[in-house]
Amino acid sequence: MVPFTALSTDRAQSWRLWAGLLPALSVIAVAIWEIVTIARAGSDVPGSAEWERASESVRAEHRAGDLILFAPRWIDPVGRLHLGDLIPVEMAARMDAARYGRIWELSIRGARAAETRDLEPALTRHFGDLTLRFFERDPAVVVTDFVAEFTRARKRGPASAALEEVGFEPHRCICARPRAPSEEGQEGPPVTVTFPGVSLGSTLVGYVGLGDVFTRRDDREPARLEVWIDGAEVASRTVGVDDGWVRFEVETPPNGSAEVEFRAAAFGPRRIVCFAAEARQ
Repeated sequence: MVPFTALSTDRAQSWRLWAGLLPALSVIAVAIWEIVTIARAGSDVPGSAEWERASESVRAEHRAGDLILFAPRWIDPVGRLHLGDLIPVEMAARMDAARYGRIWELSIRGARAAETRDLEPALTRHFGDLTLRFFERDPAVVVTDFVAEFTRARKRGPASAALEEVGFEPHRCICARPRAPSEEGQEGPPVTVTFPGVSLGSTLVGYVGLGDVFTRRDDREPARLEVWIDGAEVASRTVGVDDGWVRFEVETPPNGSAEVEFRAAAFGPRRIVCFAAEARQ
């Protein structure tokens, strides 16, 4: 008969052996997982042939002014490689998608563009791992595009209409550069952009964000945009460096005319406050 103490010693040695092997087994398991993951990576990404077939389908029924979207956003460079000639700068730098009645969406992995998530496709086609959807709806009726009307505005402080990066995306917008405040934590003097006697619809829709990724990286203070109609404040948005393109909307007297003023102020230095707005029916 084997003594009890010998059995206990053998078991202890076995446990020590397995405990010593566990780190090595963990490394092997992680290595196998990485190999499988790398092998599968890209297996559901469409190739050039699929993109070509989908692009031909879009071109066969595309009309001037149709909006083309890609989802998720990181496939945008590939999509533009195949259909970029149908996406003018004005479309790529749009304020939003509301004024587009016809939309083409090319997507992978079941993704949907933010602009189409509440819409039902009128057409869906599959090209391998690439999905093409077509949407049709009544577009927003724009009464006044404030960026397009910028030249008739009165400016107090540095402001210009430009193509600017906001939230890592291009946007056609009015860029105001307000002065930094004299005291930390305070708001500096605003830049004002005033549009006298502009036509309004039933709503005024706009967006605001901070331009220039480098100044956002180095200076973290927020900025604020106020919207005034005929001397009364109707909207205010404070935007930070990570907020991107922030929407606002206010109701307005339908088919009226008013003075609309935008006031952009900063809580720190080197802020570029970019905004765009449309009066819509």
